[in-house]
Amino acid sequence: MRQLGLSVMVGALLFAAPADAQRSAPLPWQEDPYPSRYQAPVASDMLLRGATILDGAGGRIDGGDVLVRGGKVAAVGKRLANPGVPEVDATGRWITPGVIDVHSHDGTYVLPLTEIDREASDVAEVATPNSADTWIETAVNAQDMAFDRALASGVTTLQILPGSTPIFAGHSVVVKPVRAPTVWGMKAAGGVQGFKMACGENPKSWGADDDNEGPTSRQGVIAYMRQQFADAQRYKRAVEQARAGAGAMPPRDFKLETLAGILAGDVRVNLHCYRAGDIAASLGVAKEFGFRIGAIHHATEAYKIPGLLREAGTCAAVWADWWGFKVEAQDAIRAEAPLLEQAGVCVMMHSDSPADGQRLNIAAAKAAAAGRRIGVDIPPERMIKWTTGNPAKLLGLDKQVGTIAPGLQADLVVWSGDPFSIYTHADLVLIGGAVAWDRAKPPAGPVSDFELGRGGVRP
Repeated sequence: MRQLGLSVMVGALLFAAPADAQRSAPLPWQEDPYPSRYQAPVASDMLLRGATILDGAGGRIDGGDVLVRGGKVAAVGKRLANPGVPEVDATGRWITPGVIDVHSHDGTYVLPLTEIDREASDVAEVATPNSADTWIETAVNAQDMAFDRALASGVTTLQILPGSTPIFAGHSVVVKPVRAPTVWGMKAAGGVQGFKMACGENPKSWGADDDNEGPTSRQGVIAYMRQQFADAQRYKRAVEQARAGAGAMPPRDFKLETLAGILAGDVRVNLHCYRAGDIAASLGVAKEFGFRIGAIHHATEAYKIPGLLREAGTCAAVWADWWGFKVEAQDAIRAEAPLLEQAGVCVMMHSDSPADGQRLNIAAAKAAAAGRRIGVDIPPERMIKWTTGNPAKLLGLDKQVGTIAPGLQADLVVWSGDPFSIYTHADLVLIGGAVAWDRAKPPAGPVSDFELGRGGVRP
């Protein structure tokens, strides 16, 4: 009997262990099926001496130094002692954190863009208005030469988003613009999983086309969002109850799984939206279902409703001067970024274009100039946050990059002059303390396949 009792006890423990492990395991929407294989390059210790430093957090040091050791910023200040590392004379130059582009289609809307790419692009899955189960990284062509161009322009981090045809467009991926055979060799780890949604003209126009599934009006788009999130609420509740041992696990549904992750706060929404009314309606959906939209992208009428964005804790990722290319953009203004900054809204520049992705600081400069013309003066130490510190927060990477501070990763750019001048170049780009681009020593290795037959043209 004693032996039988022991056997029963051991059997009970064996059966209980999987349930305990199941309860402690990550929830399905917290899992990443495509883990990063990025390997940080070998870092170079150095002391950058005598530059104008914009730290990405609102600070400025004239004639300042940055000490880089072990791939991280070891110290920043004036007249730092040299612990025996090579010095770079940065007198007359400027140093900023690496530029971060939060809205890129590099690798999916590739350069050069052929007619085939335009008509059959992998930028979005448009078979349905709900493509929440898709991961854009499974479509990225790592050979796109736009990555090289971005790096040579001071960009050290990019978020690649799906396109804006579906209402629920899919997962984003954050990458470093480095050479790798696949996107997973470029993929940055440690941030928040991003997701793309869309409202307004794009999804409603697609739904209105013959034979297409989906809402055909603005009210239909918002109603569709609400229904999908209501379904996701039920799915999330069922999964959590099953994990707690209070019911059966529902059949796995990758679309609902992703939306449940949004409701749980584990997946961050990047929302394509232009008009003030559309932005307000979408923020209303988020409030109803208890989640936060990380940023409204494009947001050409966000300047009309800054209070709503502040209340929601939602950023605005904007352009400097994209206007009039579609009906939704007709009320865009050049001074939107400084007006939102003045109103206390988190602001950032974004590209949506491989060409603009090489010129985000210039976009910030154009927007700031428009602000000065109407009496809103944003100094360089605050402007730089639009392309560094604020984007890092959106991506959940602000403990790693986006600012220059001891202990953070040394993603840095040494500019030939004022980074907001069209005459300035990125002289030196560091990623994790390693020299990823040196304008004085262009790479001698093989070019991307996309470059073949183009006369070896380099940035």
